[in-house]
Amino acid sequence: MTSTAGSTTGRVVIVGASLAGLRAAETLRSEGFTGHLTLIGDEPYEPYDRPPLSKTVLGGWISEAHTTLPRQRDIAAEWLLGTKAAALDLPNRQVQLADGRRVPFDRLLIATGTRARPWPDKEQAALDGVCTVRTRDDAARLHARLAAGPKRVLVIGAGFIGSEVASVCRELGLEVTVTERSATPLAGALGEAAGTFAASLQRRNGVDLRCNTTVLHLEGDAYQKLHRAQLSDGDELDVDVAVVALGSLRNTEWLQGAGLAADGRGVVCDAACRVFDADGVVTDDMFVAGDVARWPHPLYDGELLVVEHWSNAVSQAETAAHNMLAPTTTRRAHKYMPTFWSNQFRVNIRSVGVPTFADTIVLTQASAEERRLVAAYGRGGRLVAVVAANAPRILTSYQALIEARAPFPPELHASDGPAELHPIPAGFPKRGQPTHDPGVAPTGAGPSTPEQWGEEEVRKLLDPRVPLSAPPLITRYTNGTSMEHTSLQQEVHTGEIRS
Repeated sequence: MTSTAGSTTGRVVIVGASLAGLRAAETLRSEGFTGHLTLIGDEPYEPYDRPPLSKTVLGGWISEAHTTLPRQRDIAAEWLLGTKAAALDLPNRQVQLADGRRVPFDRLLIATGTRARPWPDKEQAALDGVCTVRTRDDAARLHARLAAGPKRVLVIGAGFIGSEVASVCRELGLEVTVTERSATPLAGALGEAAGTFAASLQRRNGVDLRCNTTVLHLEGDAYQKLHRAQLSDGDELDVDVAVVALGSLRNTEWLQGAGLAADGRGVVCDAACRVFDADGVVTDDMFVAGDVARWPHPLYDGELLVVEHWSNAVSQAETAAHNMLAPTTTRRAHKYMPTFWSNQFRVNIRSVGVPTFADTIVLTQASAEERRLVAAYGRGGRLVAVVAANAPRILTSYQALIEARAPFPPELHASDGPAELHPIPAGFPKRGQPTHDPGVAPTGAGPSTPEQWGEEEVRKLLDPRVPLSAPPLITRYTNGTSMEHTSLQQEVHTGEIRS
């Protein structure tokens, strides 16, 4: 079939009607595409903004109906909403829908994103009171339950979503227990060294945080309503609501057998967002963008990154759409520097770069009075990422250092920096373990690189009920509370600041 590269006519199909899909469609029209445009989405709603769901929607500041994304222009598209893509028929250039319809295309953009990782036991997951937070409907259901004033909320997983849910619970005056399989909250995104700050933040705000702890069993009553949870530390908790915050799964199942370089890690593409086939040959009429894409960044040693960030979805969608219309000589590379932010417990946490690429971390700036700190991440003697708490404006200068491949540890001579820099291991979990929501992560190099784990090892790593180590030593107090005797008990000395 003749390539349609550089053409502004024909049939373009976008599978995925969320942020990336919408921004790609708008870019196509802005750059002169006059052909037939179809957007396919598995939810019945027009594209909406997901970040507010775990923040302002749960807190009751806005309703889920007010998260609809603004339109930058009329895209004159055919919308096929409420129906999943079931298969990709490459020989006939068609997307097969779950309802049996077939949608033909000349060019295809895959933007199917991710879904919430469910609780592994289906019967327990179906109990009244067990929730996830990914969709508008998820957020609406959980908001209603939190507004009803449950006696205790259990949050399973202390990644960004779990931590934000816990923060909202405390703002609402609700008792909340958070269980985390790793040694600290945010271990998958920031590493356990930085996670000690997040742990102290949660505990200072009244969260019953249980690290190195898993939930073994969720129990329902005679009416199939959740009422108890059994933990690996031996406790049984009476809970009304359990929020499963175990990270995400990429929506690639519909591509199985299609002949593309796609698996559970995502869909592999080149820097121009063109999809590779299963033999490692880049295609010219199929593109990918957003959370489902695996793409090479020039700063990260050929590793294919997956990036679950709002701004990356926008940037990559715009690049993919531009390249769908551009002649080969004018295509551009997607070089987005990953950035992310989260508000929790009245602290703003931001990152730039790829913390999960690092093996070492060092505190570079801190202020006890402003509860502010900045930590730099390194690998191979090079600065690769920075995370800041309550210091958003500082990241611009650090981003320039990352892009310039500055040495690690960085010599900043900052007035609020420590007298000496003391790099320590960053403490990221073993690759392959579900790390809740790492935000951005390397996934291996090359379009045909296989998964690196055996079936049994994968099963154990993916099952959130299996503790990673022996349960922590527990000291029980007369008031019934408990606290782990682990590294989280150690004070973090950062000059004047202690977390």
